[in-house]
Amino acid sequence: MRKKRISILTGAGVSAESGIDTFRDSGGLWEKHAIEDVATPEAWHRNRDLVMDFYNSRWAQLQTVEPNEAHRNLVKLEEKFQVKIITQNVDNLHERAGSTHVLHLHGELSKCRSSGDERYIQDMPKHGLEPGMNCPKGHQLRPHIVWFGEMVPALDEAIQMVQETDILVVIGTSLNVYPAAGLAYAAPTETEIFLIDPGDFAHTDTEGFEHIKKKASEGTRELLKKLL
Repeated sequence: MRKKRISILTGAGVSAESGIDTFRDSGGLWEKHAIEDVATPEAWHRNRDLVMDFYNSRWAQLQTVEPNEAHRNLVKLEEKFQVKIITQNVDNLHERAGSTHVLHLHGELSKCRSSGDERYIQDMPKHGLEPGMNCPKGHQLRPHIVWFGEMVPALDEAIQMVQETDILVVIGTSLNVYPAAGLAYAAPTETEIFLIDPGDFAHTDTEGFEHIKKKASEGTRELLKKLL
């Protein structure tokens, strides 16, 4: 008998308890930096140094934080279920906690890629990127991040995961950011769906979802009790 399949869609709320700045909350990263200045292809062409500094700072911070209880709780689900995590986060905390199947929708801070050949991807240097760090073809390395206005290469794979799941868990995301938010509605009609987030979803059709209105760590603790 096969293990039941769980797909887990995670957002910034999962990593916030580790001390990673979120983008949309009060005091978040978007209040300090305009999207068009650090998170678009145009920004990269206009001011590469600023974009590199922004992501180098985020990469440096990531190396100082640890996975929190929410990350570790999701690993425990692998004892009884076939677990696949689809994350909007660009950190590597799921992997560091021990999750074995993680799909990054928006890229990874721990990696960089060629600005002229998107197939060339390598680990991010410990101290980040600098001008003149090039791929073998001579193109400047850039953060391995999906910027606004760019395609989301992993989206089709994520949709397939959700369409084949038995249980869907959505944690720490407002379901505001598309196309990722649309994944919550790609599951089969019989799928059991849990939302873990302290906020309300009045603007979103969540009828039939079980809403655990708690932060990620406490909410995943409750989820473990229900599922294990």
